[in-house]
Amino acid sequence: MEMVSKFNWDTFGHFRHFYLRGFSFGDRMIKGPCQVWIFVSFNTLFATGSLIFFLSAMLFGYMYLFPTYSPVINSYGISESIVSNGTCNVLNGSWIQDESYPLYDASRCPFAEHGFNCLANGRKDNGYAKWRWKPKNCDIQRFNARSILEKLRGKRVVFVGDSLSRTQWESLICMLMTGVEDKRDVYEVNGQKITKQIRFLSVRFSSFNLNIDFYRSVFLVQPGPVPRHAPKRDTGGQGPSFLKYRGWYFQVGNSLKLGMPLTTAFGKALDTWASWVETMVNSNRTSVFFRTFESSHWSGKHRNSCKVPKLPSSRSHGRDRSPISDVIIKVVKKMTVPVTVLHVTPMDAYRSDAHVGTWSDNPSVPDCSHWCLPGVPDTWNEILLLHLLSKNGVPLQ
Repeated sequence: MEMVSKFNWDTFGHFRHFYLRGFSFGDRMIKGPCQVWIFVSFNTLFATGSLIFFLSAMLFGYMYLFPTYSPVINSYGISESIVSNGTCNVLNGSWIQDESYPLYDASRCPFAEHGFNCLANGRKDNGYAKWRWKPKNCDIQRFNARSILEKLRGKRVVFVGDSLSRTQWESLICMLMTGVEDKRDVYEVNGQKITKQIRFLSVRFSSFNLNIDFYRSVFLVQPGPVPRHAPKRDTGGQGPSFLKYRGWYFQVGNSLKLGMPLTTAFGKALDTWASWVETMVNSNRTSVFFRTFESSHWSGKHRNSCKVPKLPSSRSHGRDRSPISDVIIKVVKKMTVPVTVLHVTPMDAYRSDAHVGTWSDNPSVPDCSHWCLPGVPDTWNEILLLHLLSKNGVPLQ
């Protein structure tokens, strides 16, 4: 479950403009090929027409005999999104194949966890890493690590959340490291190895006086032990600590709640988070972003089966919506401090091909929640930077 990504930047600056040039093919077609066809003989026209009719008949016959056949296509998309950026809705688009991807090699990035490096863990196909997100009415500018590092000079970037937030944090570090000549200038400030157990990690790009931090906070509010005099509940032999991790007790003010629905509890936690942001964050110096719930692709009757295909899904299968994402959007809309919601739930719904699956450091436990690196989290970061780019007066292209 993704929580929040918070960026503490004074100003982002301007990127070089990127222009799309249009070409008019209409006049060329009329003035060129059509003049040729006017002088073609009748026999040639008849033969060509017969061939087209034959091929069409074969196609319709095949579709009749094999109605369930679905051709391989090179784009998968969503028709709408509630988050827009400037004059272009960057989350209204599709996934398209791009051989210039991925943006980095995880095996050459010391901050990419081995468990997320699917290729190093035995995955044979690398097609999942060669898809990029293409907004419908604009483009995401090609990632330029050196340029972005210059814009981030002297700043601090902070990610807060769970293991999926940590994946995005690792992704951004690996993306930016491609713009650093001496890799020794990039290090974890406390000399710690990147693991899931550590609650705080900070990677410093010393040449740019830039820190990129990660705070582990699964619920965004302070967790604690079960109160001593809390009402007891059958835990199936798991002991009192089981109650805390299952989230059955919620303290709201001085009141202890028992049996609160998940979405209600999450909404209460976000209200607490929103209150803290509105009290503590100076929006003139800090930009706040909140990424919505990521689509998982567990299947089966009990949603405990994990099958990772080679290609993205052509349909969302209902994974483009999430009650958790709805809660996030609802809470943020009520806030007085500007918060940008990165609503990635719909776009992630199609990427069943990009999960860790059995290509992790523990292949006996399939994983259809986390993502391979490089992969989908890189796109989250590209979109994040695009939002920042438009916030600083640079129009979307």
